[in-house]
Amino acid sequence: MGKKLLALDLDGTLTNSEKKITPRTREAIRKMQEQGHILALASGRPTPGVLSVAKELEMDQKGGYMLSYNGAKIQDCRTGEVLFQQVMPEDIVPELFAVAREKNIGMMTYQDYGIISGEKVDEYMQLEARINGLTIYPEADPVSKLEIPVNKCLGTAEPEYAEKLEIEFRERFGSRIDVGRSEPFFLELIPKGVDKANSLAHLCEKLGMTKDDLIACGDGFNDCSMIAYAGLGVAMANAQDVVKERADYVTASNDEDGVADVIEKFILN
Repeated sequence: MGKKLLALDLDGTLTNSEKKITPRTREAIRKMQEQGHILALASGRPTPGVLSVAKELEMDQKGGYMLSYNGAKIQDCRTGEVLFQQVMPEDIVPELFAVAREKNIGMMTYQDYGIISGEKVDEYMQLEARINGLTIYPEADPVSKLEIPVNKCLGTAEPEYAEKLEIEFRERFGSRIDVGRSEPFFLELIPKGVDKANSLAHLCEKLGMTKDDLIACGDGFNDCSMIAYAGLGVAMANAQDVVKERADYVTASNDEDGVADVIEKFILN
């Protein structure tokens, strides 16, 4: 069997309902890495939130890649080199924070050391911080604290209000960025054309591999593109129906070691 590239979504795929990697899945990944296959973590999480999982899997020593912000940034886990990234237009970030103040909603973005936010911090921002193990740094002038390019901003509001804001933000900013919701209370604001499949295509090219060498596993709407693109697209049993429709194979759920099943069935010699 030739070398495979395994792309894994994190929440709902690699990690179980307790946000943990089970021993069986961890062992299957270890064996896969020992055989020379390549692991890529492809998540909507910010880079620091993916990095904590990468370190848990010793990817800083064994190698592999992080595709964070839904693929807006690809980073080599061993060297830290950024291989590809899509960034927000510089002039739009101050506008987003200004509108958030106007609308009295949460707004945040990410730096390597944590989350930079406006002065308003709500329960949904705190949830995002907990999921990713990051600290929130509220600022009166958040834009002045940004040291690296912005790959994504995240607005937060009560679900009914967020639904209206999604429409407003798309009408106002939709020609310059993509606007959507990953959760009823999360307003995702990302560079135009960010997509896990597009990012994985870049990674395959860098590695001299093709999509036929790629196995992609996921459970959410943002995983549909990479599942459809991969030589073998895998949906978790806990995935949305539309995700399963795109998949070549449906594995067990994230609470039943579905990723381990895929590795044992399609990768390990």
